[in-house]
Amino acid sequence: MPINWIFSDPIFFVTWILAILVTLTIHEFSHAAAARFFGDSTAEQAGRMTLNPLAHLDPLGFLMLVFVGFGWAKPVPVNLGNTKNPRLAEGVISLAGPFSNFLGIFIFGIILKFVAPALGPYNLLTNFLFLLVLVNTILMVFNLIPIPPLDGSKVLFSLLPSRFDEFKYKFSINGPWILLVLVILDSFLPRSILGSFFNLILNFLARFL
Repeated sequence: MPINWIFSDPIFFVTWILAILVTLTIHEFSHAAAARFFGDSTAEQAGRMTLNPLAHLDPLGFLMLVFVGFGWAKPVPVNLGNTKNPRLAEGVISLAGPFSNFLGIFIFGIILKFVAPALGPYNLLTNFLFLLVLVNTILMVFNLIPIPPLDGSKVLFSLLPSRFDEFKYKFSINGPWILLVLVILDSFLPRSILGSFFNLILNFLARFL
């Protein structure tokens, strides 16, 4: 777990935190920018269309990411009533964050592919690029889980017809607690399901790095 790096490799732990800040900031900025593209300036007025990490940090979600490896940022406020096509806007705005992570995996992965052989596996820049790929992978996959308040739930809601409005309302209220319980339970399993899934994806990415 990342918390072990505090004692075994503190410099690597600090690099891990920096990678989280960069990735979270771009992720949330992408949500805000997508909302602005669809005509909703709520996030912009709330100061969320910025690359300042402090504007996007959720204390609990950030600590979960730093010490556990799973977490979240402060949700970007969106008023779909300001958009011309609310259902389309909800889906695209929600996917903007994970899509930014996908681009991050691609861009930082390519840079890492060329930097690592020249600088070696123990170079600080090499480690930082690797962690950027890792954190982007974690955030992309984790946020696509269709449980509120994660982005995947909003994508799911945008696809459901209006007759599911009551379900969406109740799921939105109870979703965060369901998610927290699932993450806690997963950490006590003999073999972490989420961890195994991330390892599978990282092993796949390693073929191209």
